[in-house]
Amino acid sequence: MLDTEYKQIIRKMMGDYRYVHSCNVADEAVTLAKLYGCDPQKAYVAGILHDITKELPREEQLQIIRDGGIILDDVQKNAPKLWHSISGSVYVRLKLGITDEDIINAVRYHTTGRAGMSLPEKIIYIADYTSAERSYDGADVMREKSRKSLEEAMLFSCQYTLQKLSSQQAAIHPDQLFCYNELVLKGKNL
Repeated sequence: MLDTEYKQIIRKMMGDYRYVHSCNVADEAVTLAKLYGCDPQKAYVAGILHDITKELPREEQLQIIRDGGIILDDVQKNAPKLWHSISGSVYVRLKLGITDEDIINAVRYHTTGRAGMSLPEKIIYIADYTSAERSYDGADVMREKSRKSLEEAMLFSCQYTLQKLSSQQAAIHPDQLFCYNELVLKGKNL
């Protein structure tokens, strides 16, 4: 499919804010891909599609997840904010016919990260945090770190997310913890 076709597909599935965000993530992903030696086209596709099911009703997201043969763990069952990444990965595989595992996994793990992420996965994970419209406390720091080291930016984002979730007494998915632990153990010299 052409980039414009993916844009047309997501445009029908989301409101204005989410559409602009998805376009911004795709643009940021291309910038990071060029900086870190990743295929810009692959990064763009993963970026434009990363939130494809985010605005679908919860029951529809759960049905897509079931259609994909995925059984949610206890943390996922109690964290509907994680469902769109799971349902999105199934949707791009089953409905759009995407077979590239980097794209599928970039959509799947853009919310939690995981240990052993590929370069495209890392790029989408960070691009989601650093897209142009993002203005949370620390967004500028995150953008600055993303231009120096993906791993440094990922560690910063994991710390940010872990602090936020723990302050809300929200469950933290093991993939997020495994991502954080891998970064800490690998990167004492970040």
